[in-house]
Amino acid sequence: MTANTVSRPPRETVTGSGPSGPGPRRRPRGRTLTRVLPLAPAVVLLAIFLLGPVIWSFYGSFTDAALTGASAQDPQWVGLDNYLTLFTDPVFPLSLWLTFVFVVASAIVGQNFLGLGIALLMNRASKVVSAVVGTAVVAAWVLPEIVAAFVAYAYFSEDGTLNQVLAAAGMSGPNWLYSFPMLSIILANAWRGTAFSMMVYRAALNDVPVEVTEAAMIDGADGIKRLTWITIPMIKNSIATNLMLITLQTLSVFTLIWVMTAGGPGNESTTLPIMAFQEAFKFGDIGYGTAIATVMLLIGAAFSLVYIRALRPEKV
Repeated sequence: MTANTVSRPPRETVTGSGPSGPGPRRRPRGRTLTRVLPLAPAVVLLAIFLLGPVIWSFYGSFTDAALTGASAQDPQWVGLDNYLTLFTDPVFPLSLWLTFVFVVASAIVGQNFLGLGIALLMNRASKVVSAVVGTAVVAAWVLPEIVAAFVAYAYFSEDGTLNQVLAAAGMSGPNWLYSFPMLSIILANAWRGTAFSMMVYRAALNDVPVEVTEAAMIDGADGIKRLTWITIPMIKNSIATNLMLITLQTLSVFTLIWVMTAGGPGNESTTLPIMAFQEAFKFGDIGYGTAIATVMLLIGAAFSLVYIRALRPEKV
């Protein structure tokens, strides 16, 4: 060995699981089983009470199941007849459009923006004002849906609270539930559901670092710029989660609409849940009603896929 040669300790031989070297470390089966086993009861319950009814509903939409008559006792397979009838029914496109308007106006625009706006104002307000506003908003949300529906009916009816207030101001109001049925139920649902969005956004805003906001203020960013370029990007996951939940919840609203307008006048407020209920339980055609419910399920799944895609972490 020369003087410049540096002796190195021999390298340790690494035994691999494959011919080309070390393979990926495998988790012991016992540990995986230990983690999965506690979830088994929940999976079984979900399969029984959630997946089971969905599968039955999907199957029932291909039959002539009914509430009365021979089809009630022995439903027959009719294939795509219910869906062909549905897509040629003149009420279906109207119900689909009204459902879209109701979900967008009441949930995506109404509840979402009102919830965010109230949460931002409550963060700036004093503790007393914040507590009073929070209590007033949450009170509508904690009411049972049937109670909230009767309150909204009493407010928008011809001799209701809204027209009484207008009369006290020297104005006369229309019969809101007859002249503007969709507007009435959109406002009522937004009033009832805004509290959920408000609580989601209050929790999200509390996680925004104060240092970042203060740094933007020092750099001269006003409130709109801070909201647009700092706050919203930092809470975008909460926004997507909130939108997914309130969209699916609003898509299935039934009691509020049924109590306020029952889908009327005519079919001017007949959303898909109302149409499904009427066909299945008013006219006794269970198979046709479950076909409408299946379409609603597919629409909800489409919305969920869009929001879940938005929640995926960005690749750096």
